[in-house]
Amino acid sequence: MESTIVALATPPGAGGIAVVRLSGPESYRVCEQVFRPMNPEKKVGQAKGYTALFGRFQTGGRVLDEGVVLFFRAPHSYTGEDVVELSCHGGMVIAQELIEACIHAGAEPASPGEYTKRAFLNGRISLTQAEAVMEVIGAAGRQGAALAETALSGALAGRISAWREQLVKLAGHLAAWVDFPEEDVPELSDEALGKTLSQVSGEIRDLTDHYEAGAVLRQGVDTAIVGSPNVGKSTLLNLMAGFDRAIVTPVAGTTRDVVEQAVMLGGVRLNLFDTAGLRDTSDLVEAEGIRRSRQKLAEAGLVLAVFDGSCSTLEQDIELAKSCRGRPAIALINKSDLDRRFDQTAIEPYFDRVLPISAGTGEGLAPLSQAVGQVLGVAGIDPSAPALMNRRQLSAAVRAKDALEEALAAMEGGFGLDAVSVCVDDALLALSQLSGEDVTEQVVEEVFSTFCVGK
Repeated sequence: MESTIVALATPPGAGGIAVVRLSGPESYRVCEQVFRPMNPEKKVGQAKGYTALFGRFQTGGRVLDEGVVLFFRAPHSYTGEDVVELSCHGGMVIAQELIEACIHAGAEPASPGEYTKRAFLNGRISLTQAEAVMEVIGAAGRQGAALAETALSGALAGRISAWREQLVKLAGHLAAWVDFPEEDVPELSDEALGKTLSQVSGEIRDLTDHYEAGAVLRQGVDTAIVGSPNVGKSTLLNLMAGFDRAIVTPVAGTTRDVVEQAVMLGGVRLNLFDTAGLRDTSDLVEAEGIRRSRQKLAEAGLVLAVFDGSCSTLEQDIELAKSCRGRPAIALINKSDLDRRFDQTAIEPYFDRVLPISAGTGEGLAPLSQAVGQVLGVAGIDPSAPALMNRRQLSAAVRAKDALEEALAAMEGGFGLDAVSVCVDDALLALSQLSGEDVTEQVVEEVFSTFCVGK
């Protein structure tokens, strides 16, 4: 990491300001080539950390813009290196010219995630904190952002460190007992051993059990609105969106293609897919829409199955209900403002929740919001608690949990402390991989390849 890198740190396009970030040992020297303070007595090379200078950006003797430069001295910066942030007026032309001027002065274009990668390699943050950076950027809702912020603050890294400390003490005692039987090593009681193993494995299991719900909070969930023609699917979409997103008419088959709209409901981002009404048809265009409807039904992470409460229960309603069995699904008996003729007991066995609603009047939207959080398992999540951020972390946590459960099984099965010791060592290795203390270069490259340039 001897090179000095440069990239745009703000989104491309028109805006109030654009920030070009330098990081590396030559950041101040490069800045001197492209920036002149308004006060000639001020020198870039003498600027202290956490200070700012106002001046002009220039290249080839030509003034590009006026702006502010912020200085961060190593190791007290995001990357742990000398960092300089050049703030100019927003717009791609000036920012791009400023980046090119920095490259001409000796900087190199940054790779995706290279700033955060340097922060990790320089010990400024753990790997779990680094991975939380992109989760914060891409969070789909307030609770998801809170989960990611908790990870970024080091809550997960701190929990892993505490587990490792407990298991290292345990492993040391086991190793001494197994390898040096002739020494006067105090015997480790089964009660104390089992208590530590059970406590740590239980806490890790709690993390893995809540992974999917946490992912829903951070990323949202694809949600299919399905049902027969004219049951009110498009009206429901418009109600949840807050505006007329889908065309609504009394003509069956109006919706022929999947209509998409993202909404927030129950603290979760729902990527809604309003689908064509499910029925038999000879219309080729409508038939293709129905095929896509069934595909969305199969792929969705949440199903909102809509039924017409003003009509009698039909066989096609039962068939739809059966297709939702075992899925995260909510049945909505629509048109609750009209006389009820629908027999909801016929479909109740196939759904997590069955709710009355009037998509036309808005009645029942609040209970639906609550039910979404309950069905998706996010209602009881504490955003301030440590959480796993991605599949890599989940895989390592599962390996650690499995190793500790094997240690418990070995102890209870009478296989001896040497077998328990091997399992504890496996758990420690998995936790080291989870925290990033023992990961291969390939894993590090894969983690940061998902980042955007400039972060």
